[in-house]
Amino acid sequence: MNFQFRSVVSNLIMLNIVVYVFMTLLPQFLPFVDKYLALYPFEHQDFRVWQLVTYMFVHAGFAHLFFNMFALWMFGRQLEYDLGPKRFLLYYLITGVGAGVLNLAVMSLTGDYGLTVGASGAVYGILLAFGMIHPNVPLYLFFIPVPIKAKWFVIGYGVIELVSGVTAVDNIAHFAHLGGMLFGILLLLYWKKRRKITFYR
Repeated sequence: MNFQFRSVVSNLIMLNIVVYVFMTLLPQFLPFVDKYLALYPFEHQDFRVWQLVTYMFVHAGFAHLFFNMFALWMFGRQLEYDLGPKRFLLYYLITGVGAGVLNLAVMSLTGDYGLTVGASGAVYGILLAFGMIHPNVPLYLFFIPVPIKAKWFVIGYGVIELVSGVTAVDNIAHFAHLGGMLFGILLLLYWKKRRKITFYR
């Protein structure tokens, strides 16, 4: 199949996998990846504007990659159909960049610095969009014995990330996740106001 005719979701997944395989098979390039592709704090001398995009395609391990790509595949396919390929890609990139910006802003305020990598911020933006556009679609999750409506699933994840961001001591960029959701809300409401999208019941 010609590359240009694949879905945006499949192309994004392929690109993330290619970067991960490249990092795994050619570990000598890891210093280059860390220095130029991962997202450094605003205050760091190695911060570059393009890192707000490239960090989304760098993952810290297989599990990090797998769960992000699984969620992108699970929810992104429907969302790409809802928004159209071009608008979906724009949404993905804006929420990912927004996630990085909010995470770095929080780092600047708290002084808790570190590298940021992964597509999680954009993926949380995808989850948010699915919950807003299809709020009453039942989701069947392996760790919950009964189906849960998409809107409650998204709200629950948002609350968990907010509480974790304030209280948890870990290496997870909780505020990047919240940033993806925040920028997602703003963009979706803007498009809805301009009648570019529809929220279903």
